Amino acid sequence: MNFPEVIERKRDGGATRPEEMEALIRGLLDGSIPEYQVSAWLMAVVFRGMDFAETATLTRLMMESGDVLDFSDLGEPMVDKHSTGGVGDKISIPLAPAVAAAGARIPMISGRGLGHTGGTLDKLESIPGLRTDLDADAFRRTLEELGFAIIGAGPSLAPADGRLYALRDVTGTVPSVPLITASILSKKYAAGVDGLVLDVKCGSGAFMRTREDAAELARVLVGVSARMGKSARALVTSMDEPIGAAVGNALEVRESIDVLRGEGPADVTELVLSLGAEMLRLAGLESDVTGARDRIRERIDSGAALELFGRWIEAQGGDPRVLDEPDRLPAAPVVRTVAAPRGGWLAAVETRDVGFAANALGAGRTRVGDSVDPAVGFVFRARLGTRLAAGDPLADVHAADPAAAEHAEKRLLACLELADEEPKPQPTVLETVDAPQGGG
Repeated sequence: MNFPEVIERKRDGGATRPEEMEALIRGLLDGSIPEYQVSAWLMAVVFRGMDFAETATLTRLMMESGDVLDFSDLGEPMVDKHSTGGVGDKISIPLAPAVAAAGARIPMISGRGLGHTGGTLDKLESIPGLRTDLDADAFRRTLEELGFAIIGAGPSLAPADGRLYALRDVTGTVPSVPLITASILSKKYAAGVDGLVLDVKCGSGAFMRTREDAAELARVLVGVSARMGKSARALVTSMDEPIGAAVGNALEVRESIDVLRGEGPADVTELVLSLGAEMLRLAGLESDVTGARDRIRERIDSGAALELFGRWIEAQGGDPRVLDEPDRLPAAPVVRTVAAPRGGWLAAVETRDVGFAANALGAGRTRVGDSVDPAVGFVFRARLGTRLAAGDPLADVHAADPAAAEHAEKRLLACLELADEEPKPQPTVLETVDAPQGGG
């Protein structure tokens, strides 16, 4: 195969054929195709795109580049959820036990924080002793016994994605809907998932800043899933402010426990119910949204979801006493309240910059391999649309030392806009995207 011809055809708007895509993935992994040629093809994809068939082929080949888990012997459909990421996005933590308590099975492969977004694994590992590096046997055993398990993606799952993403990261080829789609779906479907609910964020803290761009990504994710014979549904949701009040690893675990006690912030609870309802529908456990939401709500109100969460923490090596004694979670030595500099309505939040400000405290990482401080972060005491007087509390900064707290306060104030007029409220869930006719 003459790979420069493949690059030129994509550059000119043509399609990459399945056998060429297969050679590309094989050549990337064994070194027979130079990285500079793969990078040139990636840039051509950024400018010219790929159709549903091409994207589905790339996704399948990336999925099959390593191990593909199979839980079919358990006799039940496996469902999962994926979020495109954001600030304060701890939804997977209360969602998994709530949906599992309602009868679904969830083999959840999660990631770590990078850039302005947090990572589920970092948050969970703030629980003393908890492990997310289970081997395949322990992962299966926990899934079978409890209905859900949460681990990180090992090197054997979709290794082509890791190689491709490393190239995309250093060649300016990350923002491409087909490449994002293949990256997300290859890992999820390699984990043995039959049905997938996608939480596609849009707004000031999302990778997709506009609702239109988020809806496009949602349509491609769902359409490519259909091409692969998988059931998927996407919700386009707002990320114009952090989700919930807490931003930071242990702080978000505390808030997740509150949600499972029925005492969490309204937007976090709404996302758990909305995403969880779609997971139950894809699993065939409920036929309508109202019945599915009621089923999850009952599991939360009865304490069944919280009890299951505690059993899961213990099964993966953590200390379940954090549910009743949250002070066992890491706590920052300095807490500083940020006050409103003037009166007015909290009208806008530059949420991406809030994430970077949390990173500067140590809550996240800018490079793979950076360490995180599980104790630091922010807890917002005002939400969009809150009417404030001068001196009213906006947020609490949790920091390792006074200097870091003072610096974070200045950065946080620069992220918040106070106005004299009340902003228009926006729903948490903006739209739902189902599989198109014909699978895309």
